[in-house]
This record gives sequence, structure tokens and C-alpha cells, in this order.
Amino acid sequence: MTVQPKPRPGKRTNDPEGMRKKVLDVAEDAFQARGYHASSIGDLMAAADVSGGALHHHFPTKKALALAVIDERVAAAVEETWIAPVLAAASAREGVRSVFEAVAAELEQQGFVRGCPLNNLAHELSLADPDFRTALAGIFAGWRRAIADKLRADQQAGKDEGTDPERFAALTVAAYSGAMSMAKTAQDAGVLRYCLAGLERSAPSPGGLVARRRNRILPRPRTS
Repeated sequence: MTVQPKPRPGKRTNDPEGMRKKVLDVAEDAFQARGYHASSIGDLMAAADVSGGALHHHFPTKKALALAVIDERVAAAVEETWIAPVLAAASAREGVRSVFEAVAAELEQQGFVRGCPLNNLAHELSLADPDFRTALAGIFAGWRRAIADKLRADQQAGKDEGTDPERFAALTVAAYSGAMSMAKTAQDAGVLRYCLAGLERSAPSPGGLVARRRNRILPRPRTS
């Protein structure tokens, strides 16, 4: 049996993937807490304890680092927080309800609201660069598509037939994004519960769609 020599104290071990992950961790936190423009490369290097050469080996520019944060961290957060729970739920509406309630409860326990990671960067970067806008828009589109597809599957099973999937998905994403912005400003997660109540009221009543169609077809009674 051979004994592997221990690394000398203070000597860096060769772990490029670990270093890349650490830089992403630091950048993700900084972009959410302070914003992309307020986070300098020097600040990120110091927080991650990496040299400029090591950082630029993985991310040649600050923009490349931000795009990696969007593609690998923000997209993953939307997938974990929203898409996976909605797809796993018994119905689209139940999935949406569970996410709103879970996020509100987590924020209340946490005691502060940092906001939606996607929303935060979208507000800051959508008009700053077309590549940022494309990356962020793609996450929003995937989020909406997952909700709409889940609702279509519900409708094939005979549920929620009076709801337009695309409109419901857009309303859900807009309500959540807006609620998170307001909750961040007020440092109060309660607005999430108000928005959830509004979404709950948007559910069609049984036969509502049929009744509306019938009203369009039947002539109005004549008045004497």
C-alpha cells in the first residue's frame, strides 16, 4: 500500500471544477444582493479567493460569468422552485397554489425577501445587452410553457376546461413576478398570498364557458 503525500499547508489543490463552482456561487450571490453592475470583477475575485487568471480561465469576461449564472443557476432555480413542483402536482392550479404557499412560508421563516432571482436580473439586464435579454426571455418562456402544458394535460383529463392555458400561464408568471417585486420592496411576503387569492378567483365556474357561449348565440329579447 502506498501513502499519498498530503498537500503542503497553504498550497492550492488542482480542482478546476470546484473553483468554477465557487466563482459561480459568489457571483450568483453578489448579483442578487448588489446587482450585476455594482459587482466588480475585483470584488468577485476577492470573495471567491481566486486570481484573475483562474477566474478568466473559466469566464473570459464578466458578461460570460453573468450568462453562466443565468443559464446554470437562475434557470435551475426556476426549474426547482416552479416547474418541477407544478409538473408533479395533481393539477396545474394545485401546483401553482403549492408554490405560492411554499415560497411565502419560506420567506416568512427566513425573515427577509431578496426577490425572485430571474426577476431581479431581468429588471437590471434586459435592456443592457441582447444576449442577456435572450437568455432571460428563454427562462420566462420555459416557465410559462411548463404551466400551460400542465394545464393542457389537465384539460385532456376533463379538468379546468374553461381556462385558456397560455393566458393562465402568463397571468401566473406575471402575478408571481410582480408579487415578489412588491414583497422585496415592502419586505413582506404577505402580498404573495393576496396574489394567490386573486389567481384562485380566476378559476372558471362550472359551465361558465358554456354559458358565455350560449349568451353569444341566443338573441337578446326585444323590448317593446
